[in-house]
Amino acid sequence: MPILQLKDVTKVYEGKVTHRALNQLSFEVEKGQFIAVMGPSGSGKTTLLNLISTIDQPTSGEIILNGITPHFLSKTELAYFRRRQLGFVFQDFNLLPTLTVEENIVLPLTLDQQPVHVMEERLKGLVEKLGLHSFLYKRPNEISGGQAQRTAIARALIHEPNIILADEPTGNLDSNNSKEVLDLLSKINKERHSTIVMVTHDPIAASFCDRVLFIKDGEYFNEIYRDDRRQTFFQRILNVLSLLGGGQVGDLTSIRLP
Repeated sequence: MPILQLKDVTKVYEGKVTHRALNQLSFEVEKGQFIAVMGPSGSGKTTLLNLISTIDQPTSGEIILNGITPHFLSKTELAYFRRRQLGFVFQDFNLLPTLTVEENIVLPLTLDQQPVHVMEERLKGLVEKLGLHSFLYKRPNEISGGQAQRTAIARALIHEPNIILADEPTGNLDSNNSKEVLDLLSKINKERHSTIVMVTHDPIAASFCDRVLFIKDGEYFNEIYRDDRRQTFFQRILNVLSLLGGGQVGDLTSIRLP
């Protein structure tokens, strides 16, 4: 059974002008898949992530996460569901400035009132895996962007969620740090069999995934799956983006992947 199912999901924002952000969107994500969602600005990518993350609710249609339909849950149940089932990685890291890297990482377990020995055990494993030793006791303003995003990924993983939702996770990083973060997400996906849904506008970032789903004007446009060679997958992503429109593709076609 897929870990994530969207069935004819529509989201309409009422206002002076009614805006249909998503229109009867359906797709499924299998457990352990690393999927990118791409589309031009205003195509509904952020709305989609907000709905999957339960921050927002669909106007019609159904979202099923790990066999549960979150928009039928009470507020309290929803808070527990979000905290236990989902991990979040944001473009701007969202770290608390007054806490150390270590305290930021264990925050989800602190909120969940987990015993200290559980925190220590989980933290130890992540520090090893993600190479966080050198800045574990520093505060967010004392570390680099790449280190901040590694901290955010560790925080997203510490409660062992079923799905990691990443919103433009490399948007504020230079190319070296971006590659490091994407390598890390790929490694987590393969080693832990973690399911990752990543919204990105960056075709290089998307080329790290197993599958890319393209949306346009809130509707399903196309999807492609990775083959053996990342360079050819990257080229196919560029081809679909050029069909989609959105401007920035022309100057990317000659890029060779790092």
